[in-house]
Amino acid sequence: MHSITKTSVLAALLCAVPAVMRAQFDFKVDGLPVQVHSFASQGFMYSNDNNYMTTDTSRGSFAFTDFGANVSTQITDNFRVGAQIYDRNLGKLGNWQPALDWAVADYRFKDWLGVRVGKVKTTLGLFNDTQDMEFLHTWALLPQSTYSLDQRGSMISHLGGDIYGNIELKKLGGLSYTVYGGQRPDDMNGGYVYALETSGKQGTDPNGISIVVPSTASSTRHIDSYNGPVYGADLRWNTPLKGLLAGSSYIVQDPTTTGSYVATKIPFRIWTDKDNTAAFYTEYTLGGFRFDGEYRREIMDTTTTNSSGVASAPTDKDMRSGYVAASYRLTKLIEVGTYCSRFYYNWAYLHSDPLNHVFDQAIAVRLDLRSYLDLKIEGHFMNGTMPSATVSRGFYVAPNADGLKPDTRLLVIRLGYHL
Repeated sequence: MHSITKTSVLAALLCAVPAVMRAQFDFKVDGLPVQVHSFASQGFMYSNDNNYMTTDTSRGSFAFTDFGANVSTQITDNFRVGAQIYDRNLGKLGNWQPALDWAVADYRFKDWLGVRVGKVKTTLGLFNDTQDMEFLHTWALLPQSTYSLDQRGSMISHLGGDIYGNIELKKLGGLSYTVYGGQRPDDMNGGYVYALETSGKQGTDPNGISIVVPSTASSTRHIDSYNGPVYGADLRWNTPLKGLLAGSSYIVQDPTTTGSYVATKIPFRIWTDKDNTAAFYTEYTLGGFRFDGEYRREIMDTTTTNSSGVASAPTDKDMRSGYVAASYRLTKLIEVGTYCSRFYYNWAYLHSDPLNHVFDQAIAVRLDLRSYLDLKIEGHFMNGTMPSATVSRGFYVAPNADGLKPDTRLLVIRLGYHL
């Protein structure tokens, strides 16, 4: 009864908010129209076994909430400024700590040349720069192989600048490009820091795969910072075939993690020797049908200091990930879809080992209850847990005291509003 009441109250609030927002926040400043948009979502997750994304999903959890608001104005025909505030709570992640999601000044010289500076959304793959816009997607959870919720805060934007533009190719369609560089921001309430602070020391399984074991007093760490330079590029081609897009992204990161071992106060550090990701993607739409897919390969070499302060041998990872998805809008109210998502922690090791992968088959129904209100009901059939201390796709040691099981069945219900 409590769960039903909570959901009903939330639905009523979400239905009422848009009218309030329209009345209160549409305005002009010195004759310039100011656009305000807001969004919020409340989710419920229930799993048959493993706790997912640090939430208590094996008992059913409402700890899946996010909301944000952005404001922007067109100063001149070519110059636009805007910013977005975002907050969330996802189990032990987010922790209701509001953040400046992005804040940009954007000047467009020509169609083929523009510049953005500030805290700019990072263009990577199809959806990295739109993953905060839940209402644009069929899914309650985007494919977690490529758009993992626990890594959102450190991946969605960079502090720096972009050069971008659109190039008309006439009969060959058109190209859109983005080249960027800057600093990767800290996400001290994200999954990476949470895993390092709670999962303890690293070990290996019989295949040589890096795994983690529960923390001990001598291995528990406190993380102070996690950031570094990042640069990359994205090129996408709107082909002559109507509805077909293809593209590629490349990103180079050089983050450094600093902290200390709690018991001994000995400094802890992870530095990057190499972290390069190549992504290839496509999207096709025809009427109410949509197909999209993405493939990524990330080569990562890192060096870590142990609890004695000594640097260990560098660890090399060849991570592969990707998904294919299809959806169809049956009516104005109903959209259905499915995707198959795959993540391999190290391509050189046994692919079938549950400690080396996370596979996810999802089916979803989206109901557009109002123009501003949607409800998504989604089932996930997952295999693998891959509990790494530095790379995760939702599975953590600390929330699963009885150990992680190889299979997870997950139900996700997400109610979202946008204005």
